[in-house]
Amino acid sequence: MTTQDEERPPHVPRESEDRQGGDVRDRWSWVSRAAWTDRMLAALERGIRGGVWFSLSDKVWSGRTLQEAATRVIANRGAAGVDHVSVEQFERDLEANLARLAADLQGGTYRPQAVRRVNIPKPGSRETRPLGIPTVRDRIVQGAMRLAMEPIFEKEFAEHSYGFRPQRGCKDALRRVNDLLKSGHVHVVDIDLKSYFDSIPHGPLMKRVRERVADGRVLDVIEAFLKAGIFDGMKEWTPESGAPQGAVLSPLLSNIYLNPLDHEMAAAGWEMVRYADDFVILCKSADEAQRALEQVKVWTAAAGLTVHPTKTRIVDVRTEGFDFLGYHFETVKDGSVRRWPRKKSLAKLKDTIRAKTRRTSGHSLASIIKDVNQTLRGWLEYFKHSYKTTFPRLDSWTRQRLRSILRKRMKNRGRAHGILDHKRWPNRYFDERGLFNLTTACALARQSRHG
Repeated sequence: MTTQDEERPPHVPRESEDRQGGDVRDRWSWVSRAAWTDRMLAALERGIRGGVWFSLSDKVWSGRTLQEAATRVIANRGAAGVDHVSVEQFERDLEANLARLAADLQGGTYRPQAVRRVNIPKPGSRETRPLGIPTVRDRIVQGAMRLAMEPIFEKEFAEHSYGFRPQRGCKDALRRVNDLLKSGHVHVVDIDLKSYFDSIPHGPLMKRVRERVADGRVLDVIEAFLKAGIFDGMKEWTPESGAPQGAVLSPLLSNIYLNPLDHEMAAAGWEMVRYADDFVILCKSADEAQRALEQVKVWTAAAGLTVHPTKTRIVDVRTEGFDFLGYHFETVKDGSVRRWPRKKSLAKLKDTIRAKTRRTSGHSLASIIKDVNQTLRGWLEYFKHSYKTTFPRLDSWTRQRLRSILRKRMKNRGRAHGILDHKRWPNRYFDERGLFNLTTACALARQSRHG
């Protein structure tokens, strides 16, 4: 039974009540102005009666909110869903399409369509990962829902959670891991949640959403998304658990579900670093690591999740390393921390460059180098903090790929090798033609950072 306080909508303060040390909008600069007014943000900061928000649906179907969500979906592009309507097709009649969405949401007739499932390869592996592709219209509605809901939950998310959150990212998580390793947290619990996005129980997830959102229309749409059919090849089925990985709203829902674990780990004193379902706990002793792992197992079992029995392990980084967010971490004899791209990350880079540097390529060398440079620059932006020995080997390998193309064009067989090919096309030859050099670029970045 709901109390009188729970049934009453939250008090929204007047503008004169909003001043509480600085501009509230500055503190929440990432929040959508379409969905959140300054008065709402002030109420969020102060706390509302019962901690539950009753009126959000009008923010979701607002024309401004839908337009902002559509702008983000259009910028991301992405594939068409089961209705075969592409982003470009939806955009051609955008105003009318958004008006229909708003009318359906406001009238209570909106129903999400099935999610198209595709299996994408995991980098450096023969395994695949299921990816859900909602229709463009559904991606826009999910985006509007996220714009309206995210600040409510973001206020309560733990400090050590970095995945899919505003003004946070992989680099922040990696920096935190690096600092903890340097401070002596060398016993690492490397945890893998088995098929996390596909196994989130719908009932407990909705219970956690209802702890902060009581707008029936918003809750109904979320449940409809979770129960939307999955179209996999030639068959369609209704999921009993999970939030499709690839859907706009799923990252927020996944963080909501793991938030209690975050706070339980923090209360216990464990140093956890989490990025979505990928997380590690760094401890100062093997005994602490074992106790932390047991606590995670108890929590996940109660939450209907499964800790992967073979991929989860405890590592002493003084004797072996571990992978996290694309990097491999290890410590060396002097106690310093080193990291470099994990094997799968290197394999993915090489596969991409191989595809661009086939010996039978009919493109000009200048065109090939331009294409390769785009890949190398993007890769370095993320992996520039790798140990220095990483880059010369990759530069040498890339030049070998290009020499093989030139060798083929001279009617020679096989890959480039030996002194003769290096004399024909020395390193300087590729520098003069603008090949991006990882070693040089990384050295310049570090010099600039320290200089």
